[in-house]
Amino acid sequence: MAVAYRTCPFCEATCGLEVEHTDGRVTKVRGDAQDVFSKGFLCPKGVALKELHEDPDRLRTPMIRQDDGSFREASWEEALGLIAEKLPKVLEAGGRDACAVYLGNPSAHSLAATLYGRVLLKAIGTKNIFSASTVDQYPKQMASALMFGTGLSIAIPDLDRTDFLLVLGANPIASNGSLMTAPDVRGRLRAIRARGGKIVVVDPRRTRTAKEADQHLFIRPGTDAMLLFALVHVIFEEGLDTPIDHLAGLDEVRALARDFTPEAASVATGIDADAIRTLARELAAAPTAAVYGRIGTTTQSFGTTASWLVDVLNAITGNLDRPGGALFTRAAAGASNTRGEGGSGRGAVFGRWTSRVRGLGEIFGELPVATLSDEIETPGDGQVRALITIAGNPVVSTPNAGRLDGALESLDFMVSVDIYVNETTRHADVILPAPSPVEKSQYDLAFYQLSIRNVANYSQALMDPPAGMLQEWETLLALTAIVTGQRADADISAIDDFVAAELGRLNDVEPEAGLRGPERLLDILLRAGPYDLTLADLKAAPHGVDLGPLEPRLPEVLRTPSGKVELAPPPIVADVERLHTAMGQHVNGGMVLIGRRDLRSNNSWMHNLPLLVSGPPRCTAWLHPDDAVRFGLADGEPVRVSSRAGAVEVPVEITGDVMPGVVSIPHGWGHTARGAQLRVAADHAGVNSNILADETLLDPVSGNAVLNGIPVELAPVRQPAAVQA
Repeated sequence: MAVAYRTCPFCEATCGLEVEHTDGRVTKVRGDAQDVFSKGFLCPKGVALKELHEDPDRLRTPMIRQDDGSFREASWEEALGLIAEKLPKVLEAGGRDACAVYLGNPSAHSLAATLYGRVLLKAIGTKNIFSASTVDQYPKQMASALMFGTGLSIAIPDLDRTDFLLVLGANPIASNGSLMTAPDVRGRLRAIRARGGKIVVVDPRRTRTAKEADQHLFIRPGTDAMLLFALVHVIFEEGLDTPIDHLAGLDEVRALARDFTPEAASVATGIDADAIRTLARELAAAPTAAVYGRIGTTTQSFGTTASWLVDVLNAITGNLDRPGGALFTRAAAGASNTRGEGGSGRGAVFGRWTSRVRGLGEIFGELPVATLSDEIETPGDGQVRALITIAGNPVVSTPNAGRLDGALESLDFMVSVDIYVNETTRHADVILPAPSPVEKSQYDLAFYQLSIRNVANYSQALMDPPAGMLQEWETLLALTAIVTGQRADADISAIDDFVAAELGRLNDVEPEAGLRGPERLLDILLRAGPYDLTLADLKAAPHGVDLGPLEPRLPEVLRTPSGKVELAPPPIVADVERLHTAMGQHVNGGMVLIGRRDLRSNNSWMHNLPLLVSGPPRCTAWLHPDDAVRFGLADGEPVRVSSRAGAVEVPVEITGDVMPGVVSIPHGWGHTARGAQLRVAADHAGVNSNILADETLLDPVSGNAVLNGIPVELAPVRQPAAVQA
């Protein structure tokens, strides 16, 4: 038996694992008590690493879809040969935009996909790039890029030193942090209260995080920006502002806030005006404070504006870029805000191209995934006829999932790099598997840029993948060879040498001769980073390297043309009038849908692991008792929930933990698709809430889909009476 240490790949918390293994089997997983960051903390997802590695449904060989829709195993040579035969023909007939790419959330947890996915995208040369980011965090990244200069210059709450934490639309105890890499959030929140601090949670649900807080305020979904603007209003009106240095646009924001009075915001949000004033005063008076908003604030029609106002509040209360407030991580590798001369830069530009059908603007090189079905279904120049998915399940995770499911059937060719035959990959002509997490190395390039503490931890592969299986980076380079006109058996090592040489040139670092693949690229990024680290240093530190607490970085972190924090970015300021109009709209008592996060469920594939679906059914519709009476529903009865996009039937769970007027259904379920090979998930199928999500509802600033605050109708599902004998 051997013992090894690695970082959990299942969520953003980057917890350390101690893994016992022997003869290619994982025998035990526990938290790594010596990990410099997580210090032994581990949630149930990490323990499920063993089940994922052993899952009989997990693919270990390429699969080719047959005419009847079933799959058969194939060799790597045959699978890549079929792709080399079919995909270039689509590109030749329809141009580079005829091939779309969808990147799923797990690709952000893969060192290989993070580094070599970019190589493949550049090689394809398509403008039709989509990802899970436009149903998730891009409004926050956009607001941050406009204010600070880059999309990962996100101000992170200093949980371990703050005196006052305001949380909106986030449930970090269940998510383990999100755009806030933080193991053991519950312990860190309890520490805030233990040292005399205060936590306030604003959410339409009384979440696990809300139950740990000093105060919870129910808020009508989609109105967070109105509340935030009212807080800004009070702080300016009462002279409570203590703005930081290096701000541009302070007077413009002051003027914009004048009409967002607590009284006006109260009507829209459902939060008492006096409570709004008290919250603003407490926030401004706290010795240190941090405002944090997450997916509830981003997946709504004012997602970018709400995300912006979070940092406006941090800035005008003096809490941006100071210990105990919200600071910027100094990552060891890959961060654009640690390269070059700090203090100014080109800033961020969006809308460099638009989608063909709906004219939606580009954001961070991608188009909103809510328009993917349009691009597949609508004939004309640039129509999408082929699709490559990488670690993604958009049929479950994107708006109007039923429409996208049908659209995928019409493609001429589809390739998936994935570990399962799921609701999406069942449409693929070829599925190329990836090794299990313990069979490949890992370093969280993205999440260490969002960490509440500067840390670095590299995980070596614990064992070899099955004989003949390509590593994920080799698969991506094989696809790169194919789309650039090379043979399926092209020399991957030569392409990798070229990639490493180019990355080394850009970072003024000579690639290490003894390395290859992701390790070589990571070593380049580490040596070009701010700490004088190498991959060898991280290999010698299996429990990670602690690089210290977050420190003030203004103005060095900025990459804006002005060299200042742009407090009033024109694209966001232009949207304030829409927000003001919406604040005055009548609330008619209709029902709206919101999502729900569970500690055991981060991605849809986790529902195929027995440990993570054990216990009571979790795919239920939460409903307030008053609404249950209004609609004549009893606990456990099925309810039909319908929207413009579709309808589902789901059991009711009556609870006071959701506010009246709101129904909550968790995301990522609905495992009933014919042809999917997820046996455990099928036994816990649930319903796909994204059948209800309307692909026409977007945050117009970022193009992000609206998944919270969707108008829905409810009706009981009456069972037919039993026939008497």
